[in-house]
Amino acid sequence: MKVAAVQMTALVGRVEKNMRAAEALAKEAFDQGAQMVILPEFFTSAMGFSQKMDRAARPVDGAPMRLLQKLAADHDGIVGGSFLSRRGLDHYNTFVLAFADGTVCTHDKDQPTMWENCYYRGGSDNGVMDTPIGPVGAVLCWEFVRTRTARRLLGRVNLVVGGSCWWDLPDARLPGFTPQVKAKNLAIMKETPARFARLTGCPVVHAAHAGDFVCKTPLAPGLAYRSCFLGQTQIVDGSGAVLARMDRTDGQGFVLADLDLTRRHSPSETIPDRFWIPDLPAAIRFAWWYQNLHGKWYYNRHHARFVHADRRRS
Repeated sequence: MKVAAVQMTALVGRVEKNMRAAEALAKEAFDQGAQMVILPEFFTSAMGFSQKMDRAARPVDGAPMRLLQKLAADHDGIVGGSFLSRRGLDHYNTFVLAFADGTVCTHDKDQPTMWENCYYRGGSDNGVMDTPIGPVGAVLCWEFVRTRTARRLLGRVNLVVGGSCWWDLPDARLPGFTPQVKAKNLAIMKETPARFARLTGCPVVHAAHAGDFVCKTPLAPGLAYRSCFLGQTQIVDGSGAVLARMDRTDGQGFVLADLDLTRRHSPSETIPDRFWIPDLPAAIRFAWWYQNLHGKWYYNRHHARFVHADRRRS
């Protein structure tokens, strides 16, 4: 199967504009022969600590899902991507994989990352999707770096699809965020799709965001968080060999590669006996801890406002 992984330079919270960009990129990939197109995590909104994100959620069966379904039907293909969704009174980060025959499979990211906690709650499914092409695993961003994700997919799927909205450290020098930590963050991101393939023996199609962004810094009023998304859109085979890659500096576009979904690989690396797959620097682990706490408080405090905004859009 010829697959495409899309890299976007989406704007934080600009849902309609980002959806138009995603549609154009997916159509171009199909026109170049892709049979499956994977869009990044949060392809409708990107992600940042910004009031624009308060209005970014859409009904789980709303416009973003309908776009994926239409693209699949129009091009007789398969299209996937995640967006900030609303189901009932809560928001989730929902990955949707749509097929030309109308089949739709979904996965809710199990745990928000840092300031993502401000805008949605974690899901409870295992990420194994029963699809017309066999069992497919859906993995989103920091799910790729947690051992529990690899364990729940190991031996249960033949392909892993998903993506990231992985941001860099801020441009401003903050305590603990040294150039060495910044370099380590990029190195982990760059290695993650291939390492996950080695841990599971499955090909990985990983779409990502690139481009600069500015948002607020949690618990630091008045301090702007100026940074960028790290890119690293990749297609990797089951042995961990990178077949195609886009760096952040490549900007917006997509990569294409042929994957043999009938070929089976045995895992070539053992899943570590710890929570994280890589060795995360202490400064990043601290940011994970305090921003998770702040984000959960923010989501609970502003939940009524989110629901009101959702109802007005509806």
